[in-house]
Amino acid sequence: MPNVEKEPVSRNTRPRRGVWSIIFGRGAVALLLLLVQFGFLFVLFGRLQQYSIYLTGAVDVLSVVFLTYLLNTRSNPSIKLTWCIIIALVPVFGVLLYLFITFDLGHRTEQRVLQGVVAECAPLMDQPQELTDRLHREEPGFWPLARYLREVNGYPVYENTDAVYFPQGEDKYEAMLRELEKAEKFIFLEYFIVEEGEMWDSVVQILARKAAQGVDVRVLYDGTCSLLRLPASYPKKLRALGLQCKIFAPIRPFISTSYNNRDHRKILVVDGKVGFTGGVNLADEYINRREKFGHWKDASVLLRGDAVRSLTVMFLRLWNATERQRVYEPYLLPLAASDGASRQGYVIPFGDSPMDDEQTGEMVYMDMLNTARDYVYIMTPYLILDNEMLTALTFAARRGIDVRLILPGIPDKKYANLLAKSHYKVLTEAGVRIYEYAPGFIHSKVFVSDDAKAVVGTINLDYRSLYLHFECAAYFYKSPIVGDVLRDFEETFPKCREITRQDAANQKLSTRLAGALLKAAAPLM
Repeated sequence: MPNVEKEPVSRNTRPRRGVWSIIFGRGAVALLLLLVQFGFLFVLFGRLQQYSIYLTGAVDVLSVVFLTYLLNTRSNPSIKLTWCIIIALVPVFGVLLYLFITFDLGHRTEQRVLQGVVAECAPLMDQPQELTDRLHREEPGFWPLARYLREVNGYPVYENTDAVYFPQGEDKYEAMLRELEKAEKFIFLEYFIVEEGEMWDSVVQILARKAAQGVDVRVLYDGTCSLLRLPASYPKKLRALGLQCKIFAPIRPFISTSYNNRDHRKILVVDGKVGFTGGVNLADEYINRREKFGHWKDASVLLRGDAVRSLTVMFLRLWNATERQRVYEPYLLPLAASDGASRQGYVIPFGDSPMDDEQTGEMVYMDMLNTARDYVYIMTPYLILDNEMLTALTFAARRGIDVRLILPGIPDKKYANLLAKSHYKVLTEAGVRIYEYAPGFIHSKVFVSDDAKAVVGTINLDYRSLYLHFECAAYFYKSPIVGDVLRDFEETFPKCREITRQDAANQKLSTRLAGALLKAAAPLM
């Protein structure tokens, strides 16, 4: 692991966009128009409230009826509570806002298209019957979760896959440059954040050269990049270099609930042979070439072999959602014949989508906590917990499991840090051990348990990742990489300060009050 004390950091290697280009850019104009629309709606709803003196009884009936309906929906209890508070405080505005979000304005067509793409990809994610039967027969500790991910979510188990764990963004960066240079047929990149600088510029140079050699290069990045990190015209720049490029859910000047569902995934696939996922985006802070919150620690994983198929299909699902002609087969390699030895263990790359009723990422995390026999170690940048996850963490600790959390020592978001601290007292009293990474910011999203199970991916422990975003991860069982993940935790604990029960109990009154107030609105943040 790199020595974080001595690692050189350059703070000014990234080209900056001018202030005026940001202010007058398309992203800023779109944001301004959105704010105007929100302001108009707020004033409109406020005017409706003026008539409440004549409609008090009707409003009260509406509130009771709507709250009764809300309490009987299948939503998470924490989310229901937040809506109950909003509707109780501002009944008319609250009900209209809830209906607006529930009706998914500007979103239902997209949802139908994506669901259709998932259905047409299902045959591409088949699992050999021999492997299914063997798992059922020989792996009782793994089979129930494997069955859930395959039958409910459509993600099969793979063998014949080597994996490499990268505990730092710098490690992934070096490996991805090497693998990109080897590309012969296609390169797929899907990232939440892309920003010009040393990291991305060096990647673009390789992509342009490969495109000139006839390699099919496709780049998909989330639309929030256009607000602050990239100009709205950036796809044209990449297309001029021979790359295909799309923006997922670009920010446009109209209000839509689709802006809630961001593409938070990080996927790189080369020739269908090699795939990357994890927390590392394509910006300089992720490789510590730019310092933002002290030393930036992030984790990723490289897959080589059969399991890359699932990452390839995940990318093509979103890419093809806007394509008239959808092509899959040429990008999928045949699976290797299995001898049943499972020398490298089992791998399940899986995704989580806001377009269904499954909180897949949360279910995987809770399964690890509920089935642990010895320990569960967790790294996460955010700790904004719903009741189910809080219960799973505390119950595991109370039944004697060594549950440890590593969180940022230097947070990137003040409100997220306050919400995390609001859970400290309950967690530490239950026996959960909490560590804050002293050198800086933890961006890794990693679980490891019982020397047998590990998850490396993009899924944070917060409402946005667990309920609202497109996410992905790789689940490992009895794979050598589990030992590498555990080693990363063992080397990171000494670099952290542990939060004791006394520390949690002695938080400042202002910290406790701010956390308590923010918790009421946490599901909507």
